[in-house]
Amino acid sequence: MKIAVTGGSGKLGRHVVRRLTKEGHWVLNLDRVGERSPGLVVVDLRDYGQVVDAFLGVDRRHSGFDAVVHLGAVPAPGLMSDAATFENNMLSTYNVFQAARRAGIKKVVYASSETVLGTPFDVDPPYIPVDEEYPARPETTYALVKRLEEQMAIELTRWDPELSIVGLRFSNVMDPEDYEAFPSFDADAMLRKWNLWGYIDGRDGAQAVLRALENGKPGFEAFIIASPDTVMSRSSASLAAEVYPNVKVTKDLGEHETLLSIDKARRLLGFDPEYTWRTSSPSTGTD
Repeated sequence: MKIAVTGGSGKLGRHVVRRLTKEGHWVLNLDRVGERSPGLVVVDLRDYGQVVDAFLGVDRRHSGFDAVVHLGAVPAPGLMSDAATFENNMLSTYNVFQAARRAGIKKVVYASSETVLGTPFDVDPPYIPVDEEYPARPETTYALVKRLEEQMAIELTRWDPELSIVGLRFSNVMDPEDYEAFPSFDADAMLRKWNLWGYIDGRDGAQAVLRALENGKPGFEAFIIASPDTVMSRSSASLAAEVYPNVKVTKDLGEHETLLSIDKARRLLGFDPEYTWRTSSPSTGTD
């Protein structure tokens, strides 16, 4: 496929561009930043004209796309003012979704977020492991935008029954060099309780994007994308019991099993994470 990746210069975006290219797809990065190269076109996603023009064609570079992967955004709460975060992310996503529709692109995969699940979980989650079944509970402006993006995707796919939009609720994206800090989390279970001790290796995040492009169906679906284990050396059951004693645990937990359920992504997308901080190399499965 010919694929546009917005935000391809970012932490997750670099992995996505690399993986899609490795799989034989033709990829163009649309971003405001990045080194000058044949693989980058500078686009301000807040400007609808620039986005739709880039999707339709850029001189000798391309004449249209088969799919869009939308990762370009303010990537976390608290990096900018609330109003600036809302304006940037909401407007950019509307422009990308609408420009894709105008360009006749029927396959869109984009970065939603684990934050819609209720992080930092100062209010107890309804049950553990959390999944996609309970209503979204945004607790920050950043998470509110992610929730509104999902609702927008629901309506746009209702308007266009052939359109496929997949929202990937990524956990905290990590590179191998980030894993050096993980042992320091063990001393205090509260340090990483804000996202139920979850994370996603950027290489597995890229795999999730690839699987969503391959297996996404018409309509909208959201999927939690996390690593199969936690950031902790302690058992997942002991963490849940200590920090969330009043929350129902709905299954017998593996020793280090993620509390951000990836069962739906495994089942419907074929997502099969390969990397864990415990080895930082391909794994053969969950702990």
